[in-house]
Amino acid sequence: MGEASVKTLDTRTDVSSPPVTESQDRPESSERALLSRLRAPRRPRIWFEVLLIAVSYWTYSLIRNAVPEQKAAALANADWIWRVEQTLGIAVEERINHAVNSVTWLVVGMNYYYATLHFVMTIGVLVWIYRFHPGRYAATRLVLFATTGVALVGYYFYPLAPPRLMNGQNFIDTVLVHHTWGSMASGNLKHMSNQYAAMPSMHIGWSLWCGLTIFAVASAPWARILGLLYPTATLVVIVSTANHFWLDAVGGMLCLAFGYAVSRSWYGSLPHRLPRRPEETGRHPVAAAVLNLPALGRFRR
Repeated sequence: MGEASVKTLDTRTDVSSPPVTESQDRPESSERALLSRLRAPRRPRIWFEVLLIAVSYWTYSLIRNAVPEQKAAALANADWIWRVEQTLGIAVEERINHAVNSVTWLVVGMNYYYATLHFVMTIGVLVWIYRFHPGRYAATRLVLFATTGVALVGYYFYPLAPPRLMNGQNFIDTVLVHHTWGSMASGNLKHMSNQYAAMPSMHIGWSLWCGLTIFAVASAPWARILGLLYPTATLVVIVSTANHFWLDAVGGMLCLAFGYAVSRSWYGSLPHRLPRRPEETGRHPVAAAVLNLPALGRFRR
């Protein structure tokens, strides 16, 4: 009877220290789960992508053309860029411009190249990645969007006249001379576009994005070579038609580097290292680590 009335310390419950449940960690876990879903590669939806690209380009054009032209500042900045290039010994744009202008078929072809491939190639690469590499599409698209976004900052704070609009120089506006449609900033179309948004060059930023994407993802050697040749040809075209300085191209490259940095920080990897298709995520170490982010903040009990 005495044994029945005895209670051991091992069977007592300490009501002053309730057990910790996982529900207390629920808000943090929910936030981590949401973040992991946003960062995880997923199959893109065509309607959303078309709408997003259309709205983004409309917004880009609206902001770019809404930036005050600031003609005096743009011309002063162009003179400064020209002096810097002369100091560096790379101020050969005028000679290239005149040499190409003497070959009519070549310069006319460059005018149309400048006007069309900038958009055709960029959209084409986006469609290609969307169709054949859906797991890498969102990260690749983010590079392009971040690159373009930071370029708008350059247009606002550093207006720059293209060489063809400089005072006291002998550059040739090849579109006007040869009566070709080749630039939104020449001829009858010049009033529809900000002519003093030359720095940075998005012809270089976008074409280099296309070239690096093709080089990193394509399997055929000839495609990879053409991918690298495309931004090289674009550089020759923008200089030959007197639409940009060499240093404008450097600005475009820096913007692209920023775009890659943003994409890598968000997805934890460069686009081409992500799984080709979303269903391969579980077998890819980087993507799997992204998906397992909630587990990093969970304590074992």
